[in-house]
Amino acid sequence: MAIYTFKGTDGDNTAALNKAIDALRMGDELVISKGVWKVGPVDVAKSDVTITFEEGAELLFIYDDMRYMPVFTRWEGQRCYAMHPCFYVHDARKVTIRGKGILNGNGTPWWEQTMRKKHIQQGPYSMAEHRLAALNPNYENQPGGGGGRPCQYLRPPLLQICHAEDVVVDGLLLKDSPFWTLHPVFSVGLKLRNITIDNPADAPNTDGIDIDSCRDVEVDHCHVHVGDDGIAIKSGVGEDALEVAFPSSNIYVHDCVVEAAHGGAVIGSETGCGVHDVRVENCTYIGTDRGVRIKTRRGRAGDIHGLSFKRLKMENVLCPITVNMYYVCGSKDERLFSLEKQPVTDTTPHIYDVEIEDIEASGVRSACGFIVGLPEAPITGLSIKNCRFSLADEKDLVDPELASMSQGLPPAKSRGIRLRNVEVKFENIVGAPVDQE
Repeated sequence: MAIYTFKGTDGDNTAALNKAIDALRMGDELVISKGVWKVGPVDVAKSDVTITFEEGAELLFIYDDMRYMPVFTRWEGQRCYAMHPCFYVHDARKVTIRGKGILNGNGTPWWEQTMRKKHIQQGPYSMAEHRLAALNPNYENQPGGGGGRPCQYLRPPLLQICHAEDVVVDGLLLKDSPFWTLHPVFSVGLKLRNITIDNPADAPNTDGIDIDSCRDVEVDHCHVHVGDDGIAIKSGVGEDALEVAFPSSNIYVHDCVVEAAHGGAVIGSETGCGVHDVRVENCTYIGTDRGVRIKTRRGRAGDIHGLSFKRLKMENVLCPITVNMYYVCGSKDERLFSLEKQPVTDTTPHIYDVEIEDIEASGVRSACGFIVGLPEAPITGLSIKNCRFSLADEKDLVDPELASMSQGLPPAKSRGIRLRNVEVKFENIVGAPVDQE
């Protein structure tokens, strides 16, 4: 066991930092010294090592899409080649990343390119995009969530943990991520604690923490301010996910704060392998679009069950509780949003056995709840009790339709709890009339 120190230079530190990491042996620790160090993609494929950031140590990731060479991973629910994560922990076990340092994704140029491409570009254009398109020959038929698959501008997450076991991330500030910020995928035994995530509220697809086909995960005392979902649990999409067959399970999220995000505690919309045995407790959601958010649709697949959301405080959210099986983002196929019963197939999602208790939601701006199942796969075993809702002042109220991101449904009738194709038991609910369709 040995402790080494990395001190960068004013130039490009990519090669030097990767060399220092690669030189680590079992039990070694690498200390990143105070300073702002410019780097390209960083690769950690070592087991039983620790990387410690001194207070004031910052890795500033260089914007150059050609440097982020393709890796085979999962990107918006689909296994494919995508750009190398900025900081990539993979094929390793017993890795600890800790300290009061910063991973700075330098997101602005990535976001600007994303928005420009979204409006004017129909397919691959740059060399980096053509490189990925060649590696993903069926990309035009692969599902996505709106992040850039048609262009193959598959931006890097800031910190990805892939095919790893017993990984701890403790104390870091992750900011200005090009894409999803902290993305554990196909991994087991993770502890994510005391992490601060800070992205502008208008930065596209900059989810905070996306736990994706992982097992035995604890997330605690994290503070997330992002431009998409806050803390989300996912498991791939459709037939590709069914082939993987790695559900997200045994996940405990507690004592966290989420601000500005599209959702505070989120399941989906990538639900294909299933999500089960999840507990979310003692969290606060401030100014998020939704508090508890479960989202999926036909074709996404997956059994979503054994979920518990308890003792949550919400302030100025659009909608405290959203369970949406008509989620619209990433698809223009109107057949997915029919109000008529469709055949039940392997890719029909199912939601059941969900507990929501002790919710205190003040300043609700859109509607108190949106709970809509499929006619062929109603939501069952849902329990909502000991919840108190109060609407925002009249001047702050917005359209009840903004409670969800759905398609194919008739307009909402009230600001209460909207129910359709659901079996639910209510107990001690204050301030939210029920609108049964």
